[in-house]
Amino acid sequence: MMSGGYTSIDNQKVSGSVPAVSDPGHVAVKFTDSNLETFPPSGAQGKISGGTQPPRDADDTFSKPAGGSGSDKSEGGGWFRTFTVAAYKPYFDVDTSDVVDRLKESLFPFRGTFTEKTASNPDLYGPFWICTTLIFVAASIGTFVTYMAHKLKNKEWDYDINLVTWSAGVFYGYVTVIPLALYVILKYFSAPSGLVQLFCLYGYSLFVFIPALCLSVIPLEIFRWVIAGVAGFMSATFVALNLKAHINSAGERWFLIVTGIFLLQLALAVVLKLYLFTVSV
Repeated sequence: MMSGGYTSIDNQKVSGSVPAVSDPGHVAVKFTDSNLETFPPSGAQGKISGGTQPPRDADDTFSKPAGGSGSDKSEGGGWFRTFTVAAYKPYFDVDTSDVVDRLKESLFPFRGTFTEKTASNPDLYGPFWICTTLIFVAASIGTFVTYMAHKLKNKEWDYDINLVTWSAGVFYGYVTVIPLALYVILKYFSAPSGLVQLFCLYGYSLFVFIPALCLSVIPLEIFRWVIAGVAGFMSATFVALNLKAHINSAGERWFLIVTGIFLLQLALAVVLKLYLFTVSV
């Protein structure tokens, strides 16, 4: 029976089997296991080992962590490490009690135990702030004293900006150049001494000049000379006695080295007296 172009089979028995024909409209898709379940894959090679990191061929020279592997530390060592903040971090790792104890030691110069107490942990925190405070005190006290001296005599007063720059050059330069020169001399005589420990010693040796500068406001010239002399003697004794026990290995010349150190500290006190403790109108 044919109608509408289609053939219908009515009540007809068809013998045999008809093979199944797949429907072209349905496509069987088989999914394979993928290692994209976690990113990055646990077995990935190269630099990707966990977390979001640059591709394998990326340059990570400027993104290496400071606390990396041993190979990273060896690559960042040498002279390049000197110019990093991490190289100086241990020398600023002190608390208030440590700094106060070291300041007290500098005010009792005849003990000579400063280098022993700071041998395992010399710091640069105290010396830096001592020099910075000295610059501020020298500029402020010097300006105040000269201002009052001019006003008492009814004279015109002008602020001297060179007082700040001169003080900064003297204090920062002294605690940098002198320990470096002394370190070279002690190395020449095979005397054991650390460079940072010398910076620490000389920095704290200048603390006594802070109260001395504050007392210089008293308008008595002889009193100012006494204050400068006492401060210089205490500072020189503090440095000389603390270095004496560490440079005995220099042989018979250790006395000359200690004497030179002592006289150099006294010379600093004289320079400070002539420039900072003296008021001229």
